[in-house]
Amino acid sequence: MIVAILIGCEIGFWVLLALGLASRYLWKRRTLSTVLLLCVPLLDVILLTAAVIDMRGGATADLRHGLAAAYLSYSIVFGHRTIRWADAKFHHRFAGGPPPPQPPAGGMPRARYEWAMWLRIVLAYALTWGIVQALIWLVSDPARTDYLLAFVGGLLKIPLIALIWPVSHTLWPRKPESARS
Repeated sequence: MIVAILIGCEIGFWVLLALGLASRYLWKRRTLSTVLLLCVPLLDVILLTAAVIDMRGGATADLRHGLAAAYLSYSIVFGHRTIRWADAKFHHRFAGGPPPPQPPAGGMPRARYEWAMWLRIVLAYALTWGIVQALIWLVSDPARTDYLLAFVGGLLKIPLIALIWPVSHTLWPRKPESARS
């Protein structure tokens, strides 16, 4: 059941996003667009609720349950940014809007940008850890929730690997376009 809900929520995310942006720019229905885009994070809440119900019903934690926590964390930390990014792309492509903003090309502005992104990744990891701890507390059966601790431990690799970008941009900053000419 959880796998179907997980797949449905992932598909639903992109469908709601596309319909929300089409409503805004192609059909000029701003209120409908706002409602559709506000429904996007609800999909992750539905997924997490299904995971809690599944585990409270006796299921042993596995990848599906950990992903539900990670998806919700991603939506909280990166959801608004993802929707803004898609909105700018859609507006430019289908409604003649300006080109989407790009990250700074180099120098310290790029390093600051990369550090800010890394801090968001750390925040998403911390939220995932907190949600997993809440799941463990709700289920209150260590034998069925051990996997969740291993899952969060495995996720720790993501912020550690992502640290390469801000460190490299800080230690070896690329010169901005204006300085190269």
